[in-house]
Formats: sequence, C-alpha cells, structure tokens
Amino acid sequence: MKDKPLLEVKDLEVIYTSGEMTVHALNSISFKLGRKETLGLVGETGAGKTTTALSIMGLLPERTGKILGGSIVFDELPLLDLNDAKMKSIRGARISMIFQDPMTSLNPLIPVGDQIGEALYLHNTENLSKEVIDSRVNEMLSLVGINPDRKKEYPHQFSGGMKQRVVIAMSLACSPQLLIADEPTTALDVTIQAQILNMMAELKQRLDMSMIMITHDLGIVAKICDKVAVLYFGEIIEYGSFEDLFINDKHHPYTKGLFGSIPDIFSDAKRLNPIEGSLPDPTYLPAGCKFHLRCPNCMDICRQENPGNFKKETHIVKCHLFAREGGYE
Repeated sequence: MKDKPLLEVKDLEVIYTSGEMTVHALNSISFKLGRKETLGLVGETGAGKTTTALSIMGLLPERTGKILGGSIVFDELPLLDLNDAKMKSIRGARISMIFQDPMTSLNPLIPVGDQIGEALYLHNTENLSKEVIDSRVNEMLSLVGINPDRKKEYPHQFSGGMKQRVVIAMSLACSPQLLIADEPTTALDVTIQAQILNMMAELKQRLDMSMIMITHDLGIVAKICDKVAVLYFGEIIEYGSFEDLFINDKHHPYTKGLFGSIPDIFSDAKRLNPIEGSLPDPTYLPAGCKFHLRCPNCMDICRQENPGNFKKETHIVKCHLFAREGGYE
C-alpha cells in the first residue's frame, strides 16, 4: 500500500469580493504532495499561486477572501473543517510559510533572536525552559549560516540575504512537516538567490520536510523541485514530475510559452519569444479554455469547451490538443 500524501488539495475554489465585484482566484484546482517531496507552483502574477498558499495556511483575508468549495487535507486532517484555535496550533508548528519580502516579514523593533524564539514560545507544548528555547534559537541561526552571537541585533543590521536567512530560521524553528516558500528569493540578487536555494534544498533533506516552492522562475523549479504544477488563471493546466516538465517535449501551449520566454545564453537569437497578451479579466470567466485568447494553437472547441485533464502516466495536461496526442487519455 502506497503512503498517503502529506497534503492533498482537491477541487479548491476561491473568490475575492469587493463591493459588487467578484474575482475568481482559484477555479477548482487539485494536487497532491508526498512526504519529503518538493512541489513547484509556477505561473504569472495573478495566476493564483499565493492564494493557494494562503488557503492552505488559513490566512485568506477574512472580509474579502472566501473558499467556495473543495477540500485541503494535511496529514489526514481536513484543514477547512478546523476551528481557529486548532488551525493556529498547526500554523507555524506543522505548516510554516516564508513570505515574499524579508524586508516586511521582520519586526524592525525586535532583535532577530527574539523573533525566532517567538514561534517556539507560541507552540511550546513541551513546556520548554527559557534556556532550552534560547539554545534552539542559537541552533537555528547556525543552521542558516548566521553566527548566534548576532541574535541580539536588529533587522536593519542585516543585509537582504541575511534577513531572508533569519526568516527561514523563523519558519523552521518548530521543525514543520511542510514548508511553503512564496517566491523567497525575489528581492535578492542572483548570487544570493543561489545561496538561499542551495541552503533551502540542504535543510529540506536534513529536516525531512516537504516543501511547496512558489515561483515564476522555471530555473528555480529545475533546481529543487520533484513535481511541478503550472497555474494559469486559477487553474492547474499542467502537472507532472520533473521529467514530465523538463525532459518530455510535449507541453501545454502556455508552458511552452514560459519556456520560450527564458533567455538562452547558448543561442544566437537576440529576442525572446514572450507569450502574447495578458491574463483575462479575473472578474469574468471566459467561456471555453481560459488560455484560448492567447493561444497560438486555438481551435473552435477551445472557445466553447473548457478542456478536461488528459493524462499519460504521471503527466497531466488540461488542453484539447492532447485529445489527439498518442497515449493521453
């Protein structure tokens, strides 16, 4: 019998409302994450990546965000059925999240060591002493490559890369089973990005975590992810293993466009091939395939019917073209 997945999201549908306006953020997405696996969530800004993460964490804005349907099961716990107190006991302890900008994730008035220790105090179910928690803070700083002697310093005394390391130490303080990283290297230069990614990959292996890496950068996905889900307009339009996305040459037209937008230093081409157009108006769900307005392979059926999922082994593609592709059902 195969191990049950650590996380299973099924038919998740999320909207945001403001006055009479409704934004369709997630439109029935489903995926699974195994234990010790890393899943990459890829897509343009506005595709629904961060909304997916906030839904898992139970952090959607109370006044505007609403889950209309679906389920999120974490380690056999139905998260959407839990009350606030139970969800708070899981958030930060068993599921943790690294937010996009380390500059705004840290309190400028509190020493970094105290901020790392706060999570341990909040989830101190074992009644750990102050000395043990302090020792744990030292351990976490060392783990992310920061001298524990700096724990009394304030965020403004750290560089951008060091601040991100502090944020990672905070997120790992309680040894979570699942770490969600929402574009954790966006605000950093390329050299520091590589250091942070290498460190996160090493920590994942050392701590036996599962991880969701949210990014628009396929290079990051290729570096650390076991599985990939490509989001477009709140839908997962392609899903598969690393091999399905980076070795297989059969892809959704949108995924092909993402690959075509990557600069190739070994090519003589001087211009990129960007995806034409932009995401549709999120307050209005167009008929048919959500990508048909931008798709170079658009057919009549694409304008009329939203395609189902066509599957071949571990590779799933939401595209009418794959109805004709050998081996996909």
